[in-house]
Amino acid sequence: MRLLFSLLFALVALGALVVTMNLRDEDKLDDTAAPLVASAEQVRLGDYLVRAGNCGGCHTARGGAPFAGGRAIETPFGTVYATNLTPDASTGLGRWTRAEFWRALHNGRSKDGRLLYPAFPYPSYTNVNRGDADAMFAYLRSLAPVTQPNRRHDLRFPYDSQAALAIWRALFFRPGVFENAPGKPAAWNRGAYLVQGLGHCNECHGGRNFLGATPHTLELNGGLIPMQNWFAPPLSTANSVAGWDTPDVVALITGGVSRRGTAMGPMAEVVYRSTQYLTDEDAAAIAIYLKTLQHAAAPASEALTADPALVARGTSVYDDHCADCHGKAGEGNAPAYPPLAGNLTVTLDSPANAIRAVVNGGYAPSTTGNPRPYGMPPFRQVLSEADIAAVLSYVRGAWGNRAGAVRTFEVQRYW
Repeated sequence: MRLLFSLLFALVALGALVVTMNLRDEDKLDDTAAPLVASAEQVRLGDYLVRAGNCGGCHTARGGAPFAGGRAIETPFGTVYATNLTPDASTGLGRWTRAEFWRALHNGRSKDGRLLYPAFPYPSYTNVNRGDADAMFAYLRSLAPVTQPNRRHDLRFPYDSQAALAIWRALFFRPGVFENAPGKPAAWNRGAYLVQGLGHCNECHGGRNFLGATPHTLELNGGLIPMQNWFAPPLSTANSVAGWDTPDVVALITGGVSRRGTAMGPMAEVVYRSTQYLTDEDAAAIAIYLKTLQHAAAPASEALTADPALVARGTSVYDDHCADCHGKAGEGNAPAYPPLAGNLTVTLDSPANAIRAVVNGGYAPSTTGNPRPYGMPPFRQVLSEADIAAVLSYVRGAWGNRAGAVRTFEVQRYW
């Protein structure tokens, strides 16, 4: 025990040293006194970029004023509260400079130099270029100020210390601005910039380690979203959206529905608050970029079809509750009812999303392109855990699907 405490003390001391020595050249401010002179065009660009980065998604509390902060973000280490981004002088960005805002995005430091928690996705936002950061700041400064004090984070020790955060950054954070890849088309580079930077896709679709860090490299191999029990599917395998035709990817990003699938759960919120406002050109650029990342998917699991009782029970549940909308052969009726044959959500190695859709219902976002979306009702009051496991096992192994069976304990886990 004494050795453990000695090690902990040494780590904290090391973190404190890193905090004091970590003000690298890229952290220093070069125009703290520069006045902000924003044109109407810059503000419009900033509005678009702030939407593309889904800043309002975290910085707007339910029922609260836009961008005034206060939304609780649950993490495995405690609760982080989003800050006030309105230009209020006492509680928001009113006294911030462009350089300080840029440093927050690029280096994850607040106005006073404190290290920010990576619930604010600066590991991705570091790729945003200075011109776009200035435009975003100009837009936020154009909003009506809202006086709303920022809430103190509620994190467990040692995660609530700057020393621990400094160690985390030394291990997992590398600042850097995106640079166009030579020899690549303009659309590819634009898509890469949006995916790696403002879109911060890797924050969910890259998975996280036990300390909450995403990979240094852009993997996009999928991962379970902490605290939400939704699985962010891979974006870089041949059997993911990277293997879809570009129009299908654009439809999903901007409308929430396509003939290949429907956005649900956290992604539905992203589409509603953010990506539906992307231009068709930017959405297509994202698709073009993702399609070049394709690599072979892991071998498909063998579906459990040998148990006649399981197949019979799953078939019966499907015929009674699912076939009217999704079709006898899982063909669906897009865009209202997505197909289940070959559906990415259905065939993921993790059954989390399929379970949550059946238990809690599946709801596409309301968008300009799909203003009256259809939804699937929740079945938690209708089907037992064993029924849900059986019907999903059937669906994941029918009509050419080759995903593994679902066990009752998995339904309980993701309920």
